[in-house]
Amino acid sequence: VPGEALARFLPSWHGVGGGASGLQRVLEVVTQLEGYPIPASILERDVLASRVRDYAPRLLDELGAAGEVVWIGRGPLGRDDGRVALFRRDRAELLASAGAFEPGARPEGPLHDTIRAHLASRGATFFGALRIAVRDARSDDELLDALWDLVWSGEVTNDTIAPLRALSLPRSRSRSVRPGRPAGLGPPRAAGRWSLVADLVGEGRSPTERGHAQALALLERHGVVTREAVLAEGLGGGFASVYPVLKAMEEAGRARRGYFVAGLGAAQFALPGAVDRLRAERQPDETGRVLVLAAADPAQPYGATLPWPRGEEVERLPLQRVPGAYVVLVDGAPALYVEKVGEAEIATAAVGAISRLLAPAGPLRELRLERVDRLPVGESPLAEDLRRIGFRPSYRSWLLRREPDRGANPNRGANEVSRRNMTSTP
Repeated sequence: VPGEALARFLPSWHGVGGGASGLQRVLEVVTQLEGYPIPASILERDVLASRVRDYAPRLLDELGAAGEVVWIGRGPLGRDDGRVALFRRDRAELLASAGAFEPGARPEGPLHDTIRAHLASRGATFFGALRIAVRDARSDDELLDALWDLVWSGEVTNDTIAPLRALSLPRSRSRSVRPGRPAGLGPPRAAGRWSLVADLVGEGRSPTERGHAQALALLERHGVVTREAVLAEGLGGGFASVYPVLKAMEEAGRARRGYFVAGLGAAQFALPGAVDRLRAERQPDETGRVLVLAAADPAQPYGATLPWPRGEEVERLPLQRVPGAYVVLVDGAPALYVEKVGEAEIATAAVGAISRLLAPAGPLRELRLERVDRLPVGESPLAEDLRRIGFRPSYRSWLLRREPDRGANPNRGANEVSRRNMTSTP
């Protein structure tokens, strides 16, 4: 089949847009995604929510609290994001490794060594206890940075999802760490109990057991396993590490080997049911199915298993599987790439909320803006957005007035208006 057929098959294989919901469905999704490195910023918002109807964060929290699901870091993405992999606890010992999964990824330093030693001797520990034990840290932020270095290297994990969700929040103010200081609640990024990943990994497992578990996980996730798909996951040892196991599964009749997707490596393995479903996607649906997927979603194959489309615009602005970017697929063909939302887009969305201040129940009757980011309003990149919601140039400012409410007291709030004329700040 052509590559577009694979792009039609994968979202269906992953249950994207399906009607299933509830705790059991979340566990099924975790099972299929086991070991796949997903940016923490899109894990729930884009990946889980697209597969579980009416998804709510409490569902993943319940599985974590019950000891069913654990997560492990798989490398940082900038200062406040990184890749994480989900595992069922009983499968983590087969599919996970105890850190240093990449050469040179193991962080070194006095704080890192002290945290390792404390967790090795005391086991799962709250941040308050770490704050007291690691006396060399000058602030909570310095201690947290060292702790998250160990998280992204795959050495330390947490028993809750709360720290991952807090990565997008503004960092807390640094606080001095003094011996004997009472342990407070701590920053949101420090919530829960921290422990070593080595405590989850069964070092006694044989390479054969691990290889079989990894090959089975790849088949369940991709349906059709190709060299390109394995390389995109960054699996240690690459395709060669699972090829012997996949070949043995084919000989045992548990998988099929063939040339299923045109343009990809010749050594392709698939589950029997996946082959039939892939064939059914050879021709696009007459209705023209449109899907919006996160660019880094494992159900979105472009930039991983399949190459991005070629063209002058693509070469000028390279497409990437980065968190915050989206791909629109029309019958499996990439029709639109939406870049990561930046500050301008966030500001545009925020401008729309200004008008709420002047809603009938809002606190203001009029609002004057003199400057935006230290520029005259008319020279600001947001000028058109402000004009769109009703601001109009006036003497030395731009003015937005509340629509008159017939029957209301015209003098009500007049004094407050004069006090609330303001200058916008960045």
